[in-house]
Amino acid sequence: MPAPEPNRNVTRELAILSIALVGFLAWSGWRPHDRLTWLMEVAPVFVALPLMWSTRRSFPLTDLLYACIFVHCCVLMLGGAYTYAHVPMGFWMQDVLGTERNPYDKIGHFMQGFVPALLAREILIRGAFVRGRRMLAFLVVCIVLAVSATYELIEWAAALALGQGADEFLGTQGDPWDTQSDMFLALLGALTALALFSRRHDREIAEIHSPGAVS
Repeated sequence: MPAPEPNRNVTRELAILSIALVGFLAWSGWRPHDRLTWLMEVAPVFVALPLMWSTRRSFPLTDLLYACIFVHCCVLMLGGAYTYAHVPMGFWMQDVLGTERNPYDKIGHFMQGFVPALLAREILIRGAFVRGRRMLAFLVVCIVLAVSATYELIEWAAALALGQGADEFLGTQGDPWDTQSDMFLALLGALTALALFSRRHDREIAEIHSPGAVS
């Protein structure tokens, strides 16, 4: 009996995603507002791409997660190109929302909760590390908050090491509650991902485990 035809070609998907990301990365790094800030902001992209390629056969991700990682990388690269306090889209948001500061960095922290929530959820489900939807959601939120806290510690370390040179990377724009609001936006991102995409995520995870699902 012949093997079933695969319904996904992860290598092709990753190739398309990688070409788009590398092109955007080249644009963002052509003449960034601050080279050191750019490097620190886009560092996750340099980590994510090799990891996705190295795990494409042993642990291929769902289409939903690949798409979300792509969007998150774009948010990071745009912030790296201009620095978060100077992204033009953020100034437009500032005018519309009537905020005192450029709020673009809050998009980044929202995505910092949204995407890791789906990634943590996928790993926990596929590895059968937890049972029960409530416990799954609880652990996903805990992981997201741990990731957010770790990032804030990295920002703190950068501030200590670089002094005023880290101002653009921190992007606080004089807000004394920036750390707390960053973590709150990550929490909102995680809750939004769970509320909107859990069912679709479950379907795509089930498809991965079906015969001939990936190639």
